[in-house]
Amino acid sequence: MMKKKLVLLFAMAISMVIVGQEEDSNKSIIQEYTPSILLKKGQWDIKWFNNLYTETEDLFGPNGDKQSIPRKSFFTSSVDIFTGISDSRRVNLGLLLEFRSNVIGGRNALDVFSFDGERGSARSGFTSFAPAIKFNPIKSIGNFTIQSAIHIPLVDNEEEDFVFDFDNDGNLDGVFLDQNGYIFQNRFFYDYSFSDGNWQLFTELNTEYSFKEETSFASNSLRLMPGVFLSYFPSSKFTVLGFVQHLQLISFETEGFEQDATILGAGAKYQLTDELNVELLYSNFVRGNSTGLGQTFNIGLRALF
Repeated sequence: MMKKKLVLLFAMAISMVIVGQEEDSNKSIIQEYTPSILLKKGQWDIKWFNNLYTETEDLFGPNGDKQSIPRKSFFTSSVDIFTGISDSRRVNLGLLLEFRSNVIGGRNALDVFSFDGERGSARSGFTSFAPAIKFNPIKSIGNFTIQSAIHIPLVDNEEEDFVFDFDNDGNLDGVFLDQNGYIFQNRFFYDYSFSDGNWQLFTELNTEYSFKEETSFASNSLRLMPGVFLSYFPSSKFTVLGFVQHLQLISFETEGFEQDATILGAGAKYQLTDELNVELLYSNFVRGNSTGLGQTFNIGLRALF
C-alpha cells in the first residue's frame, strides 16, 4: 500500500511538469542551491524533512542470519535552518532540530503518526538539537563545503525500560527512541554539473563521532556514510535522481557494536514556487551486517529566500 502511494505521488509530480510548466531560462533553486552551495549574506534556507523507516526483516538472527520480525517503524522529522552571514559567501550558521516517533511489536507503520505513547510499543518526542556551521574551506572550489554540528541529546534513556518479548524468542524488546549521547557531525559536500545542464552529480561523506556514553549503544564510535546522487533535469524546475549510500559503524569500545549496510534509492524534486520546492525519496537497505533490512519513505519541503 505504501509503495502504491509513493508511486502515485511521483506520478502527480511528473504530471505537473507535463501539463504546463514552462521552461525557465534561469536556474531554479533545485539546480543552483545544492547542499554544496552556501547562502549569500542575509539569505535564509529552511528545510523540513520527514523520514519513515520500516522493517520486517533484520540480520540479527543466529550467526547474523536474516530473520523475519514483527514490524518496527521509526519516524524522524527534522528542521534545518541556515542563514548567510559573510559578504564573501563562505560561511553560514544554522540550527538543526529533530523529533522522533517509533513503534514496535508488529504495529502498523503509520502508527508512528498516532503519537499515543502506548507503553511497551511506542515512544515519541523531541530528541536533539544542534548548533551548526557550514563553510567553504577552499575559495577556488566554491562547490565544496563542510557542515559541522554538535548534536545535544534531549533523551535520558535510549531504550524504554518496560519491555515485552514481541518476537517470542526469549529476548525482551524495548522501544528505542534515539541516542542519549553527544554527537560531533561533519558532512562533506561536493557537486558537479555536466556541460549540457541536464545532468548533475552530487557526492556526500557524512561522519558522526558519538562521544563515550556508558548507556548508549553507539558509545565511543564513528559512523561513516558516503553517498553518490545522480540527477537528471527534464526541465529547470523538475528533477529525478538515483542514489547509492553505504553505512559503516566503527566502535572503539573493546566489545563494541559494529554494523554496515548498503542502501539504494530514487526520488524526485519539483520547484513549486520561486522560494519553495518539494522532494520525494524512496530507499531500500539491500544488504548489511547487524542491521535491519527495511525501506525508507521520505518527503521534504525547502524554502529559500
